Amino acid sequence: MDVAEWLRRLGLEQYAPGFRDNDVDGEVLRRLTGEDLRELGVASVGHRRRLIDAIAALSDTRPAPEASLAPAPTLGTAREAERRQLTVLFSDLVDSTLLASRLDPEEYAAVIGAYHRCVAETVGRFDGFLAKYLGDGVLAYFGYPAAHEDDAERAIRTGLEVTRRMPALSGGGAALSARVGIATGLVVVGEIGGGEANAVVGETPNLAARLQAEAPPGGVVIAPATRRLAGHWFRYCDLGARPLKGIAEPMLLTQVLDEQPAESRFAATRAALLTPFVGREQEIGLLLDRWRLASAGEGQVVVLSGEAGIGKSRISEVLRERVAGAGARIRYQCSPYYTDTALYPVAAHLRAAARIEPNDPSATKLDKLERLVVPSEAEADANVPLLADLLAIPTTDRYPAQTMGPELRKVRTLRALADQPFVLARRGPVLVLLEDAHWIDPTTRELIDAAIEPIGRRRVMLLVTCRPEFQNPWGSHSHVTTLTLNRLGRQQCADLIGQVAGGRQVPETITRAIIDRADGVPLFVEELTKAVLESGLLRETHGELVADGPLLPLAIPTTLQGSLLARLDRLSTTREVAQIGAAIGREFSYELLAAVAGLLEAELQAALSQLEAAGLVFRRGNPPEAVYSFKHALVQDAAHDSLLKSRRQQLHARIAAAIEQHDPDTASAQPQLLAQHYAEAGFAERSARAWLAAGRLAASRSASQEAAMQFARGIDVLRGMEPGSERDRLELDLQVGRGSACAAAYATPPPRPKRPGGGPSRCCATTRATQETTGRGAASQRRCPRKAIWRLTQRSPRKPWNSPDKVTTRPGCASHI
Repeated sequence: MDVAEWLRRLGLEQYAPGFRDNDVDGEVLRRLTGEDLRELGVASVGHRRRLIDAIAALSDTRPAPEASLAPAPTLGTAREAERRQLTVLFSDLVDSTLLASRLDPEEYAAVIGAYHRCVAETVGRFDGFLAKYLGDGVLAYFGYPAAHEDDAERAIRTGLEVTRRMPALSGGGAALSARVGIATGLVVVGEIGGGEANAVVGETPNLAARLQAEAPPGGVVIAPATRRLAGHWFRYCDLGARPLKGIAEPMLLTQVLDEQPAESRFAATRAALLTPFVGREQEIGLLLDRWRLASAGEGQVVVLSGEAGIGKSRISEVLRERVAGAGARIRYQCSPYYTDTALYPVAAHLRAAARIEPNDPSATKLDKLERLVVPSEAEADANVPLLADLLAIPTTDRYPAQTMGPELRKVRTLRALADQPFVLARRGPVLVLLEDAHWIDPTTRELIDAAIEPIGRRRVMLLVTCRPEFQNPWGSHSHVTTLTLNRLGRQQCADLIGQVAGGRQVPETITRAIIDRADGVPLFVEELTKAVLESGLLRETHGELVADGPLLPLAIPTTLQGSLLARLDRLSTTREVAQIGAAIGREFSYELLAAVAGLLEAELQAALSQLEAAGLVFRRGNPPEAVYSFKHALVQDAAHDSLLKSRRQQLHARIAAAIEQHDPDTASAQPQLLAQHYAEAGFAERSARAWLAAGRLAASRSASQEAAMQFARGIDVLRGMEPGSERDRLELDLQVGRGSACAAAYATPPPRPKRPGGGPSRCCATTRATQETTGRGAASQRRCPRKAIWRLTQRSPRKPWNSPDKVTTRPGCASHI
């Protein structure tokens, strides 16, 4: 292979002498790494990236018949099956049958091997999981075994990269291409029924395969759910609604054309959904105060820290809006995909600020960069060649060739970049935003480290946003402020719910439920509110939202599933302990957890310590008297919902048995706990008896409304019992208790509701013979209590039953007594 000619075709012939002097032939070339290229004098990050991609394409064209027979990578050990949201990618080689007929089997095997390697490398780069090779198809998961908050985005980037790389592969003289389909949804994944490890069951993988068939050669087609999660990182083309085999209704399909630059992750995923700003007045006030100091020449650095969804990016966006027109703004957005790519945030900012497009001619790119760069000294052209090299823009004959060594070039490049905000500061104050610093690459970190001290003497304010895992290294400087964001208060959450609802009044019960589940995290509040609004539970009446039925447990919105599961997946060895704790409840004791988990004491304490260190749970006291609570209700929900239903039932049965055996005092004082666990375990009779005991206990304490609701829940679980005298007697006890509780809670019961036929409703004490004859007695009685209790929960406390506006619309819960 002629390496010099190969370099010339890439437009990088200036490196040919170095390759020749170091004896790099075609065989050595295929094994070069990024570090090797740096030693060969390729200091430019852009040039190294181009060379690495070209070397990968060379490797993909080498014959490797055995590759098509190699099994897909698997996890070290098979994981127990679990429920989770998964983004599935299905890739297929276009015209593979035609290729197989034209090529010798050995040549065709080499093509398939190159294609498999291309997909495998790309899936691995975006931290996906290669599940299976299916002849000329490849199945990959994003969200298992480790979830990410952006799995849909990762899958799409993978699909685009695969389709871009395919033409460089050799297909017996023909250009190769692939089709990619991507879908997102709920699946069961893992070892299923003792069979194949890491198998997936559900509609999602089938849908991904159907979408792949709808894609044009070289195209990526995605499902609606995937598009909603991917945000505005990409350019799309709507393909309209198309019928798909095995799918009941035509589905709106979308083709992803390519990536589109976004100023920040917040702008790509949330900007179009912004609600009016709520709360955080103190934090904004502090930032504006630091801006005023910076504008007066006392430069400032603020490190804004907080967990995901707490509002860091929104606050930085508000600050940008407040200071708009008062100075220059620079934004460096770190990315989880480029933590090992030197100066990626800076290069991305330069391209966006200069409006450099991928298809621009090299001369146009250079013109745009020249207009952007501000000279730091009298020599206007000193920095342009360095920054052009960073962006892989050839300088042709416009600038002298760069002859300095790699280290000197790096030093001068960092100096040129650091000078830019300081030169701009001579004209006016400058706001520099460093977003998501927990994903910063080492070289960008080096650039920021060098700038911290001189910022204090310039009209520059640097705002750094980060998650708690980022350790602020600059706190010793007097002009550096660390600001940690806390959760919103209940009233602020209520205000935010109203804003998301478009200023309409949301029923108080639903508002309380959202606030309780969101735990003061603004993102959780917004997404839960949107989920309720989109569920059809509420209808608008005279400018108010009213509920059309009972409020079911709030499901985790799809937009939050990946983020919540990612927190658990980081601690894969402690997942089971987290799941058992989640099944017990938001709060759980060490003793009960130990009784259910059956682990050695050292193992259990180590697992709990990891959960605590990760910030997933809080601890009060020390084992064995310790009590733990989940930091977020939604994290508890995510852990619990990931359990298969069968496994979930087993756990709840063990929890109920452990409470009765190891803590009889709690079982007697809080029978509702037993009732809930037995209901989840599928033990209807035990649950109903526990609800009966809970209702009687509440009634004995004059907690009549709570008693009525507990009796009603007991009636509701009776549907899981076989018909018979035992169920009849139990239902009679529950109905009588409920009626007495309603009579005590509300002064006057309303008139009896009429049955559809006009006659009086039947008593739940109907004889068994009558029930067997009609087949309707008990069933008709069980329907009414659910409505009654829902209406009961909507009433104002102690409001008389004979209130004129309620008599005709709210039948009494005591109507059968």
